[in-house]
Amino acid sequence: MADDYDRVMRQAEEAASGRLGDFIERLGERVGLNATMSARAVFGDPVEREGITVIPVARVRWGFGGGAGSGGDESLAGGEHGEGSGGGGGAMSSPLGFIEIANGQATFKRIIDPVAMWPLLLAGSVSALILARALRSLFR
Repeated sequence: MADDYDRVMRQAEEAASGRLGDFIERLGERVGLNATMSARAVFGDPVEREGITVIPVARVRWGFGGGAGSGGDESLAGGEHGEGSGGGGGAMSSPLGFIEIANGQATFKRIIDPVAMWPLLLAGSVSALILARALRSLFR
């Protein structure tokens, strides 16, 4: 049992330090995550008009994953060995608000997204319905 554990750990270490690590690094560079992971992705360029400076603020989320594999049938002619790799990444950005700088004062102003309110309204409606049914059965 310990031999199986040692073998699996060795394979995992080789995969992480070998081709898989290089592959994930190349994939991250290609997707451009290294270049876009900066404050500029969250805080936009300031805009100034009539003595008021506005700095847009957004919520930015990144997702990234990759994998590699190897295998094959070494009993085939020529000792065929299979390999494979794949991965991807993506980003999502949504506006939160803006920072307004006027007369030496900075104020954050939130942008309310009506679509983001739907889950809250739905949860509140379901809670109110459950509470109404509980009260009705309590007072019967």
